[in-house]
Amino acid sequence: MRRTIVAVMIAGIAIAGTSTSTVTGASAASEPAPLQYVAMGDSYSAASGVLPLDPTAFVGCLRSTRNYGHVIAKNLGARLTDVTCGAADTSHYFTSQYPGVAPQLDALSRITQLVTMTIGGNDSGVFIKAILSCGSAGVLSLGQGSPCKNQYGDSFEKTVRTTTYPSLVKALTAVHQRAPRARVAIIGYPWILPATKGCFPLVPVATGDVPYVRSVQATLNDAVERAAAATGTTYVDLSNVSEGRDACKPIGTRWVEPVLAGTNPVILHPNALGEAAIAARVTQTLKLR
Repeated sequence: MRRTIVAVMIAGIAIAGTSTSTVTGASAASEPAPLQYVAMGDSYSAASGVLPLDPTAFVGCLRSTRNYGHVIAKNLGARLTDVTCGAADTSHYFTSQYPGVAPQLDALSRITQLVTMTIGGNDSGVFIKAILSCGSAGVLSLGQGSPCKNQYGDSFEKTVRTTTYPSLVKALTAVHQRAPRARVAIIGYPWILPATKGCFPLVPVATGDVPYVRSVQATLNDAVERAAAATGTTYVDLSNVSEGRDACKPIGTRWVEPVLAGTNPVILHPNALGEAAIAARVTQTLKLR
């Protein structure tokens, strides 16, 4: 009898162990794998100027651990591969930007599930040239008139339409080819200046050139949006949500830092508040939560 009882007890323990193992295995199997997320793009994606810097990034990229890619990944519990880099243009999707820095497309694969980026503003140097040129012209004119518009006319916008747009289409097409199963989103640039007046000398653009700079930026965002539509990419529009959050607004309101009296060393770029807001907009647009 004792042997029988012992045998039954042993059998019961074995069954219980098997049952527990099965349940544990099923529980583990039911836990979803983390989202495979790749963040690409330029300094607006990298949050250049926002501290702390990402210690894993090439120092010249000025990548922050508080960029919108990191914020999204943290909120989603995603596995992030961040290849964002300050001063990148679409050519750096295909070629190395710095020695030892791989082309950004190399981060993508068939297992990639989500891709985000801000890119295009550095192509042909047109947008940054417009900002710098208008700033210099504004200083020389003491903030009066429209010296930048008078000098450059529609040349910046023509370059965006004829050069930046096809480059964006090429880059986005390549992203989809490298990551065919991924949701791909490209984010527009938040407003740098208000629609009128400006805030000379904090942002040294002449009063009459403020609408001109806004028009150039609107043309860039239009090119980004059209390239997204042409390639089946989601466009994340910041034009409405960033209105009233430009570099002329006070700390705590602005998403972009001014040239003078700013809090970040990289001027006319998003601050931490702006990066967090962009992350929220991307999450809302893609319905990630």
